[in-house]
Amino acid sequence: MKKILVILTAAMMFLLAACSSGNNNGTAVQKQETKKTSSGKTEVIFWHAMSGNLEKSLNEIVKKYNESQDKVEVKPVFQGTYEEALTKFNTVAGTKDAPAIMQTFEVGTKYMINSGKIQPVQKFIDQDKYDTSQWETNISNYYKVDGKQYSMPFNSSTPVLVYNKDAFKEAGLDPEKAPRTYDELKAAAKKLTKKSGTNTTQYGFSILNYGWFFEELLASQGGLYVDHENGRQGNAEKAVFNSKEGLNVFNLISDMYKEGTFFNVGTNWDDMRAAFQSKKIAMFLDSSAGVKQLIDNAPFNVGVSYLPVPNEADRKGVIIGGASLWMSKGISEETQKAAWDFMKYLATPEVQAKWHVDSGYFAVNPKAYEQDIVKKEWEKYPQLKVTVDQLRKTKSIPATQGALISVFPESRQKVVSAMESLYQGVSPKDALDRAAEETNRALQTANKK
Repeated sequence: MKKILVILTAAMMFLLAACSSGNNNGTAVQKQETKKTSSGKTEVIFWHAMSGNLEKSLNEIVKKYNESQDKVEVKPVFQGTYEEALTKFNTVAGTKDAPAIMQTFEVGTKYMINSGKIQPVQKFIDQDKYDTSQWETNISNYYKVDGKQYSMPFNSSTPVLVYNKDAFKEAGLDPEKAPRTYDELKAAAKKLTKKSGTNTTQYGFSILNYGWFFEELLASQGGLYVDHENGRQGNAEKAVFNSKEGLNVFNLISDMYKEGTFFNVGTNWDDMRAAFQSKKIAMFLDSSAGVKQLIDNAPFNVGVSYLPVPNEADRKGVIIGGASLWMSKGISEETQKAAWDFMKYLATPEVQAKWHVDSGYFAVNPKAYEQDIVKKEWEKYPQLKVTVDQLRKTKSIPATQGALISVFPESRQKVVSAMESLYQGVSPKDALDRAAEETNRALQTANKK
């Protein structure tokens, strides 16, 4: 918990500092000379935040690209977590030490746009007459503002409802029919909750105390996070997530916690997944990118379904999470073209198929799902197709495009604190209103500078 707070605080301070000069499109950017390798290839430095098996897969993709042609050499460099990588980028952006390509998580989008130190990929889309319709619209739309594509989507995920199918059978529930509404979720959670004396041995449901899940449950009902159409029709000035839709989410958590069917799992992703695998919880929300690993590690059959919505809500879909690839502004034209060539390679069906199978992230290019390796993977893990179907059924509206605000990490932490206060008996309305007020203050401070 302390580690997460330290990282978030650092990220918040960084982003607030970054916003101190508002939209910095006029700031000076040092021009880099084209860097060449010993073999004469144009060097493209690629900063990323992929670790473990994800880094291994990414390195394999880069190696294959480098071997496929004789003009460009991409050098991937791991820079820590998304927050750590973005903090490092801030220290070199606009200088000769800036990477050609930077991977940034989705909530850093507003900062990257405002920095004035990135080159929107729209420039090369226009020059090449590149057909972006081959990209999954519900993914690329997050990184498109006012008709301009700022970055190339790369590793994208959404939340899904994950559940223990064996526990469903034992409780007399249909393991092939996961709850789709809040009422169905609450009813199923009651049947799934087990007690031994005064101790609860299995809880029906849990949500990680993480702002992303709140944002998703809000958007799935069509609720906005901030005004001005989620900050996409002008700079956001006010939080609006303390709306009827937001209150629906907080009431759900509060009601289920009071009923004893909701487990407060905390803020650690590993703890949440361990609780599911040890049968401490029977249902929870997780990232679609984590589904495959859950299936492999759980000692029971795992089911995957769409996010539940309130009974009366018209299901709108989900917001893309994950990250995208940004091009630095100060690098030479030759290096930019080389970086763009690599980005186009990453978006090919063959590469996206490998990335989807290796990582669990969505394919940016839907034609990847037609590749044999994906078809075989879906035969083994049919749950992966459920995650893709949910994405494809998403309606493209400001709510599901996601909010654009420069103080997003700080606001997320306010929402997390509000979620945690529910377990201390604070009313859902008071908790949500306080988080909105604190977000408003952060927005006001950022907008004044």
